[in-house]
Amino acid sequence: MDNNQTTLSESRRAVPQNTWVLITNFKLAYTLLRRPDGTFNRHLAEYLDRKVPANIIPVDGVFSFDVVIDRSTGLLVRVYRPFQAGDAQPSYMNLEQPLSSDVSVPVIIFFHGGSFAHSSASTAIYDTLCRRLVGVCKAVVVSVNYRRAPENRYPCAYDDGWAALTWVHSKKWFRSGKDSKVRTYLVGDSSGGNIVHHVALRAVESGTEVMGNILLNPMFGGIERTESEKRLDGKYFVSIRDRDWYWRAFLPEGVDRDHPACNPFGPQGVSFDGIKFPKSLVVVSGLDLVQDWQLAYAEGLKKAGQDVKLIFLEQATIGFYLLPNNNHFHNVMDEINTFVCSDS
Repeated sequence: MDNNQTTLSESRRAVPQNTWVLITNFKLAYTLLRRPDGTFNRHLAEYLDRKVPANIIPVDGVFSFDVVIDRSTGLLVRVYRPFQAGDAQPSYMNLEQPLSSDVSVPVIIFFHGGSFAHSSASTAIYDTLCRRLVGVCKAVVVSVNYRRAPENRYPCAYDDGWAALTWVHSKKWFRSGKDSKVRTYLVGDSSGGNIVHHVALRAVESGTEVMGNILLNPMFGGIERTESEKRLDGKYFVSIRDRDWYWRAFLPEGVDRDHPACNPFGPQGVSFDGIKFPKSLVVVSGLDLVQDWQLAYAEGLKKAGQDVKLIFLEQATIGFYLLPNNNHFHNVMDEINTFVCSDS
């Protein structure tokens, strides 16, 4: 049996069949879209990306609507709000109704994955994930349609994340509880997890409060080839070659992977001396080839005296949180709920 067949067999045994089909289809599409010269077939990407519209009519206790928050860049967010029996039927006239003044309502700002190049706030699988977060955390979710690479390199995604955070804090209707406070949490997977870190850093520098960060399989890296990268190269949906392409597409031209966008605790990283960073929940899959960089990130926070909880799932692959067909999914949703609701 050749190496490709071995890799295929191993990945099939590691995940439920429908998850395997989902991620394999993503991998096939992603391979078609990347060009060797570093350009990207955006037209085909938009055609292949299954999107869903926002729904003002509640479905399963959630309604959603899109808002353009920066016309100069076209930045859009999709807002998800819980709906309970007895609530006034949502309409375009009352979408921005104030949250509860009696109960604290978390506001989750969500950054989708896709290695900075793929997916959007309206991608069906992420729309579904955001709806689940509303239900699990009894939260409002603001999903950010950030600009993507390679057309929009660093720091565009971070700028858009920061714009979304400042927009949320500027709107009185996101306030809740007896203290009338905006309780923001930053959540993201893959490249979205990377964005969480860098937006939180800007928040600290500006004095903007963020209650906590949740990073699911965050996309970090560096010049060094780690043990997990060499051991898992190409085995579970992702290869070193894939990851290198995305970093070249996102990072400023002429820099290497030790740039702080990629390697926040590397030789060029920002010092955490005197910084009080938001508490963090870092979820790492044991079958993700960049797990060593994710573990180093959690360790970097710990050494800097920050509040961080690490969840290491030895037999999980990338994308396990996209479908509720495995124990890892349910366990992590419980952890997210506990993390968010512990501040209520």
